Amino acid sequence: MKFCKSVVLLTTAVMSFVNSGTAYATNLMDVYDAAKSNDAVVAAARASYAASEQGVPQARSALLPSLAASANTSYNESNFPGAINPITGLPAGDLNFNTHQWNAQLSQPLLDMNAWFSLGSAKSSVSAAQFDLAATEQELIVRVIQSYLNVLRAQDLLDSTTAEEAAVKRQLEQVQQRFEVGLVAITDVLESQAAYDNAVVRRIQADGDQNIFFETLGTLTGMSYDTLDRLAETLPIVNPNPMNEQDWVATALDQNFAIRSAQQQLTAARRTVRARRSDHLPTIDATVTQVQSVTGSPNFFNADTTNTTIYGLQFNLPLYSGGLVRARAKEAKALENRARELLLNQRRTVTRDTRNLHQAVATDVVRVKARLKAIKSSQSALEATETGYEVGTRNIVDVLQAQQRLFSSQFDYADSRYNYVINLMRLKQTAGALIDADVEELNRYTDGNDQVLRLVSLRQRNPGS
Repeated sequence: MKFCKSVVLLTTAVMSFVNSGTAYATNLMDVYDAAKSNDAVVAAARASYAASEQGVPQARSALLPSLAASANTSYNESNFPGAINPITGLPAGDLNFNTHQWNAQLSQPLLDMNAWFSLGSAKSSVSAAQFDLAATEQELIVRVIQSYLNVLRAQDLLDSTTAEEAAVKRQLEQVQQRFEVGLVAITDVLESQAAYDNAVVRRIQADGDQNIFFETLGTLTGMSYDTLDRLAETLPIVNPNPMNEQDWVATALDQNFAIRSAQQQLTAARRTVRARRSDHLPTIDATVTQVQSVTGSPNFFNADTTNTTIYGLQFNLPLYSGGLVRARAKEAKALENRARELLLNQRRTVTRDTRNLHQAVATDVVRVKARLKAIKSSQSALEATETGYEVGTRNIVDVLQAQQRLFSSQFDYADSRYNYVINLMRLKQTAGALIDADVEELNRYTDGNDQVLRLVSLRQRNPGS
């Protein structure tokens, strides 16, 4: 958005200077690609999902065979004072020997309803985590677009305040000249000076804000940017498709990632209830145990090594555990009720947000068109006011106010276009329909020949400026 000829010339000069240095232009897709690889929030969400995935093999392990081994050794000292060995007829004396034993047991659960339902709960929890990750990745699209547009918005405000400052300064110089020849009163000079000082303050504030938003954008990628491509005037401002609000609501209730995650969390909670209630049911395990014992003690069979294989079924029936099973079942049921209410709230929230965003986008379309007309009206009003001031029917305050309205209208037009884009992306996000292709489509309407320059970077290259 160009605000006046002097600003255009200044921007051209600045860009020529930057192009001679190391700065490079960046478009929306460049930033998004970098954010997908470097954003810490998404990286943390991916790590969280990877951790959640391990819940399934952990739960499944309770249904799979398990193998355990153990070993022990002991040294025995026996004393038989006065005893006679029945075999040799000689005094028994002392008996000292080592005993070694090891065993291995293979166990296979045959009936364990708690483990079965816990596995189903774990699978649902992983599905919920997968939808949470998808929602985080989708939110990244919105964060990138919003941060990118905030930089452009800050630049438009800076352009507006810079143009206003230049215009008011020229007005101040003209009023001072007319005052010196006695054509206007001192009050006109004072009014113009006050307007100029206020314009300078607004420009300084806009200057600082531009750098702040550049820094905010950099947090998404861990990179610093010197220039960004602006949105072209050819960006279409159209109503959402489909225009029927209820169609968007139906799509959102079916596809919204937060709702789908809440649904899986409710399923997981229901399966956990069944798992907790099955804690009072019996469990049956099949076992195979191999035992080998080695002893140095003399025995009737004159053998020191024994091998034993044991096949068995282990039946376990919990009878009473101090009320633990009942308490855990009640806890799981309460958590199921909680998950059900959270799902209901999520459905209501998504329905509300979808309706509001649909209305916001439709309003933005009308607002953008109205803002464009307001620029033309403000320009005509300013010209008429300046003419009136020349002939004495208007005072300097009227002129200054008309100038401010014009620059405000120009910024409001640019601001409304950014709001339209953000609201449209959030509408698609709420409906679960926001994808990378939407970023690519928006990126087609960035203009590499019309760029935003980071002022801090310019000052670093030219410390004397």
